Amino acid sequence: MTAFPGSPRVLKAGLVLVNPATGQLLRVISVQYNPDTLSRTLQVQSAAGGENADHSAALRLKGAAIETIKLEAQLDLTDQLEAPDQHPTALRLGLHPQLAVLEALAYPSSGDLLANDRLAASGTMEVLPVETPLTLFVWGRNRVAPVRLTDLSVTEEAFDAALNPIRAKVSLGLRVLSVDDLGFAHRGGVLFLGYLRAKEAFARKSAAVPLSRLGLEALP
Repeated sequence: MTAFPGSPRVLKAGLVLVNPATGQLLRVISVQYNPDTLSRTLQVQSAAGGENADHSAALRLKGAAIETIKLEAQLDLTDQLEAPDQHPTALRLGLHPQLAVLEALAYPSSGDLLANDRLAASGTMEVLPVETPLTLFVWGRNRVAPVRLTDLSVTEEAFDAALNPIRAKVSLGLRVLSVDDLGFAHRGGVLFLGYLRAKEAFARKSAAVPLSRLGLEALP
């Protein structure tokens, strides 16, 4: 936080977990410090195939680009541990609760695992994989995208006397889920279309560049 009165409040990046069927808000996960960098990669889904592909497919796209996001978040309890009476959980457990919230994104719940085990033991012919909550990546009001966690790495850098981590670096890998993944009727598919429309709106606000800027008077 800034010490200057009247300064704008800095928004936090984070993740939001939503019930995909009802839209109920399940949990908000906010980073402690906004990362300095955000890496995004877009893999184009071209319809063009091999040597025998139809030439008409060269300019066609078969779906939305596969977008992946990488970011690193810093977690540090130094300030909280300076006032232990106000932060008893940090004093007793360190960063375990914050790390567990993120790591839980990579696991089915123990209850779901036990339920599937009971179904399998009862002779159920098909036991479906566990469905996780819909996860939204939020980076400001203009960038909200449905995502799936693809990888998570944690580097614990400092510990208290009970070996609880008190400083850590977390690397998150996310894949944006599109209508190709979720369908148009799914809540996440609707949110993806909003995410795509926001990109299109930004593109329309970009200033037009004359052809002469590229050294051409007319197209060949």
